[in-house]
Amino acid sequence: MAERLVIDPITRIEGHLRIELETEGGKIVKAWSETTQFRGLEEIVQGRDPRDVWAFVQRICGVCTSVHAIASIVAVENAIGSNPPEQARLIRDMVLASQEVQDHVIHFYHLHALDFVDVTQAAKADPQAAVDFARAIGSTWKGNTLERMTQVRDTVQGILDSGQLSVFTGGYWGHPDYRLPPEANLMAVAHYLDALEFQRSMIRIGTVFGGKNPHPNFLVGGMACSIDPGHTESINQVQVDQIGVWVAESLEFVKACYVPDALAIAGVYKDYFDIGAAQDNYLAVGMAGATFGGDPAESKWTSGHTVIKPGVIFDGDLGTVHPFDPQKIEEWVHSAWYSYEGGDIGLKPSVGETTVAYTGPKPPYEWLGDSEEYTWCKAPRYDGRAVQVGPLARVVLAYAQGHERTVEIVDAALAQLGITPAQLNSTGGRILARAVECLTSAEILAETTFPTFVKNLKGGDIDVFDPTRWEPGSWAPEASGMSFVEVARGNLSHWVTIKDGKVARYQAVVPTTWLAGGRDASGQQGPYEESLAGDGQHPLSDPARPLEPLRTIHSFDPCMSCAVHVLESNGRGSWAVEA
Repeated sequence: MAERLVIDPITRIEGHLRIELETEGGKIVKAWSETTQFRGLEEIVQGRDPRDVWAFVQRICGVCTSVHAIASIVAVENAIGSNPPEQARLIRDMVLASQEVQDHVIHFYHLHALDFVDVTQAAKADPQAAVDFARAIGSTWKGNTLERMTQVRDTVQGILDSGQLSVFTGGYWGHPDYRLPPEANLMAVAHYLDALEFQRSMIRIGTVFGGKNPHPNFLVGGMACSIDPGHTESINQVQVDQIGVWVAESLEFVKACYVPDALAIAGVYKDYFDIGAAQDNYLAVGMAGATFGGDPAESKWTSGHTVIKPGVIFDGDLGTVHPFDPQKIEEWVHSAWYSYEGGDIGLKPSVGETTVAYTGPKPPYEWLGDSEEYTWCKAPRYDGRAVQVGPLARVVLAYAQGHERTVEIVDAALAQLGITPAQLNSTGGRILARAVECLTSAEILAETTFPTFVKNLKGGDIDVFDPTRWEPGSWAPEASGMSFVEVARGNLSHWVTIKDGKVARYQAVVPTTWLAGGRDASGQQGPYEESLAGDGQHPLSDPARPLEPLRTIHSFDPCMSCAVHVLESNGRGSWAVEA
């Protein structure tokens, strides 16, 4: 007889996610992905000036701020016919790249690595052995010194002696499936701390261009920052030089620290390349940072992020990349607490609805999976299929299209780990893909985007705003727009309809919605659910310490604050902000 298990809340993610499981014989046989926040921000922005909407929707989340702002302004620009100058586009690309690299580093070290790294064992390590281990895995990070490893070991021991584990409280320390030797645990904890310092510097790129963080300033038609290399009141040469330093530091950290660590941990937990497979359908419109207003097939804008074509892969067939068609996207609410005027159907985002129809029990919940409706998260489908989005999808699309640098890195990793491309559809594959993508993104930023921006500056190009469509009088009485942006967790799209100068309809289809959504009318599971219960073989050795399913769910890097948004019961809008 199946046993039931609830994991609530899932920690080390953004927002509120609950997972319900049924297990038999130490294996997961059924799973339900349940988001316990209401999605309502689309209603909040209706009736507002579309030039202001970016400021509202970037507060969907306290981490994914810039990506929603950029997706919003690009959708509005698509609707009104605005064409931002090249320098403004390049600035947006740099902001997206810095956020993406920072996000991947934070996810690996601070949100996911502790599923594989036993912090308490770091205190038992020989610091010199930790230095030797780092060298053995190819890490050339400058922090791999005897002094640093000794300092971190003593710090961990002090925390353990105090009995107060601070940020490490609540871990399943001592779980029998922690496999790293003490010296590897010590190295990983040292790099965890180094990553805290790195991510603080990395995000400053967006802060310089946006004026503040975590909610930088943006502008429909371009960027709000002015550029003049010779004046202190604008983006000047001193700041550009500093950005160059941060860009170089980001590439150094990813190459010298992150990628070797990810490969080393993946090698110790190699069986996770056969665990956690979701649907082997993948969707992406380009490399991380690719940004399109309107149908990507009709875009004339190119960048380092658009070197692969928008596409979809079905059934794991890497030999066939199908063209991406925005009109094949639909959102279902069969398992969600919403209703559509037309009944249990899928709706295209351009005509999407967000109408609450809560049928669940009053919190706190005991069990939700017995009901057809069990989540606030819609279920997007592409051409009727559940698809994976995110680093794995982008790496698979780039690999299938023969992107030279991606193929080089992936083939080297596959050879080192002794796995096949098909095994990338797994918990381990998502970890590896995120590291691969972080490296290619840092390289594009350092070798293409930033140098192009600087070259344009030297040529006198300081234009960052298109004023020709700023005034509502220049807009059509009714217009619709959409945007597609490849962000840290996957494909993000915003859809807007403008009537008489105001927002008449707004929808956001975000990466975590694609991945965390529940079952549709045909019973097809969402990717989270499929990764846990698709084959009935996902392990769960100790229900009291459900480490194995957490590894798989964390491999997606959930951001529930993006997937669903909060609306106060008194009707006033508010947002879930999780830092």
